[in-house]
Amino acid sequence: MSGILAGKRILVTGVITDGSIAFHAAKVAQEEGAEVVLTGFGRLSLVQRIAKRLPKEAPVIELDVTDQEHLDTLADRVREHVDGLDGVVHSVAFGPEGAFDFLNATWEDVSTAVEVSAFSLKSLTTAALPLMPQGGSVVGLTFDAQTAWPKYDWMGVAKAALESTSRYLARDLGEQNVRCNLVSAGPIKSMAAKSIPGFEELADVWNHRAPIGWDLTDPEPAGRGVVALLSDFFPRTTGEIVHVDGGVHMMGA
Repeated sequence: MSGILAGKRILVTGVITDGSIAFHAAKVAQEEGAEVVLTGFGRLSLVQRIAKRLPKEAPVIELDVTDQEHLDTLADRVREHVDGLDGVVHSVAFGPEGAFDFLNATWEDVSTAVEVSAFSLKSLTTAALPLMPQGGSVVGLTFDAQTAWPKYDWMGVAKAALESTSRYLARDLGEQNVRCNLVSAGPIKSMAAKSIPGFEELADVWNHRAPIGWDLTDPEPAGRGVVALLSDFFPRTTGEIVHVDGGVHMMGA
């Protein structure tokens, strides 16, 4: 099979619905020749149903990024389906309701958001390293943390931590030929978005400020960005954040 990921083996986390960026990253990866393995958390049967909507049904393994046993056994469980990995997609984020109230959030709220949304990039990557002895590409998904967004609050802080974590991973894993980059995507009306209080107000910014336009219902552009970074077309790019957001990140007033 031809394609920019021909012959590559890719682990994709965070596929819950076919409206997610992770699903479209998995779909485009398959279309570009990759063999894909998915991870699911909680509702595995739902993820397995969604996996059947891919061009080729992908196997699903359970992964809670806060469960050390899951992380410790990840490599062995992935090997049941593929003999190694060339790429990993980190599409995991969560903040309790309290994390969306900046001044009143508790440390418990904040620490959960940071652990699941940022520290898990390190946890997932190091768990997958034994599967990448020849190197590989780790790609995560962020939401631009350069600015303070309405309603996003401590999740914005967690995304800033994610972006910093990616840079430190890029620094420490470069000698193992492992690249670590992020796609900073514009907002998508996904299941994850429904958990963000005031999402509509946040997303409305894109209706007015994206110079090339932005479709809140189309995750594929971001999925394509992920696949590009997984490919060998960026062989010396690491610690980078590629914006797939219609250009909003560079607009002034």
